[in-house]
Amino acid sequence: MKNWLIAALCAFTLAGCSSEYIITTTDGQMLTSDGKPHLDKDTGMIEFTDSEGRKQQIPQGNIKQMLER
Repeated sequence: MKNWLIAALCAFTLAGCSSEYIITTTDGQMLTSDGKPHLDKDTGMIEFTDSEGRKQQIPQGNIKQMLER
């Protein structure tokens, strides 16, 4: 029983470690991602989930800066 409790606490702790990123585009937009954005090597697009849970894509060349919040 004790091992189950420790495993559950670890899982909840790790679930709370998701980072938020601020993406600044070359045209001045500021986008917020829920989790770390990643590069799709096939398309050259940066993919991320926005703060409202929608999947978004933006061309890598349109990104000026990405900061972890």
